[in-house]
Amino acid sequence: MKRVDREEVLGLAEYEGIRAQFRARVIGEKKVRRVPLGPSATALFENHDTMLLQIQEMLRTERITRLAAVAHEIETYNELVAGPDELSCTVMIEVVDKAEREAFLRAALGFEKHVWLVVGGEHVRARSLDRGAPSDRTTAVHYLKFELPPALADAIRAGAAGEIVLEVDHPAYAARAPLPPPTVASLADDLRD
Repeated sequence: MKRVDREEVLGLAEYEGIRAQFRARVIGEKKVRRVPLGPSATALFENHDTMLLQIQEMLRTERITRLAAVAHEIETYNELVAGPDELSCTVMIEVVDKAEREAFLRAALGFEKHVWLVVGGEHVRARSLDRGAPSDRTTAVHYLKFELPPALADAIRAGAAGEIVLEVDHPAYAARAPLPPPTVASLADDLRD
């Protein structure tokens, strides 16, 4: 998948001119790529466009204009863009009540080691991109990549992978989410890029 190039990132004024249309388009893409993962988590499969939106919005919100700072944001978010035969997702723990959330995060320590993409019955463990996680709890947001064996990536690209499921098998939280056909089609497109 194509990483975000510096030339694609617009200056603040130029971005304001296209922001509404660009955000609407990418938010529409995100709806297809968002998967509920049990009652307390959601996964969003990331791609070039979702990362470009994140970069543009971060620059806008933080009013970042220095070239080195812009380059840093691009580099940071490009880590989440999938490479060849990879899929990338962000898993967000969504527990509204603060006390319940804190208890959940403590109980779910090591959560990121228990996330799988199951393709036609074959399990692919997520690789965590999380940095600096606390030692006594998990984090509320996990950045993950799935490195697919070439045969599985080819099967997804060809639409011949069978059922694809996102799974969590942590002792404190288990969930199984079959990916809907539009999500699978979008991921197949990612693997073709």
